[in-house]
Amino acid sequence: MTSTESAIGSLRPTRQRTAVIDALASIVDFRSAQEIHALLETREAHVGLATVYRTLQLLSDAGLVDSLRAEDGELTYRRCSSHHHHHLVCRGCGAAVEVEGPAVERWADAIAEDHGFVDVSHTLEIFGTCTACATTAAGS
Repeated sequence: MTSTESAIGSLRPTRQRTAVIDALASIVDFRSAQEIHALLETREAHVGLATVYRTLQLLSDAGLVDSLRAEDGELTYRRCSSHHHHHLVCRGCGAAVEVEGPAVERWADAIAEDHGFVDVSHTLEIFGTCTACATTAAGS
């Protein structure tokens, strides 16, 4: 089984879905639907922008990609590991690092319990500036 086939999982593997998953597999940072569409155009994949949006939403709903609302409000996407994690995201270049957060997990569970909530979930993204962008800014 190829990585694309395993990424699609139980979804019908259309040409467009395969092209979007292959594009996501080639990038390490979060990208907007427009950026992914532009990447597909450079590859002559011929997938419409509306199809990219629908495919990304479908993949996100299926848990096959992570979505992240950037500080400017735009929704971005990236293939990530399947275990629960959080992201440290560079404001400059968009590079993202998956991070574990056991203290966050304990805090979320305690808050939920204190307020009588069950079956809770959460997301956490931390925004900052990576070393490369900080170095570039310092040299300007």
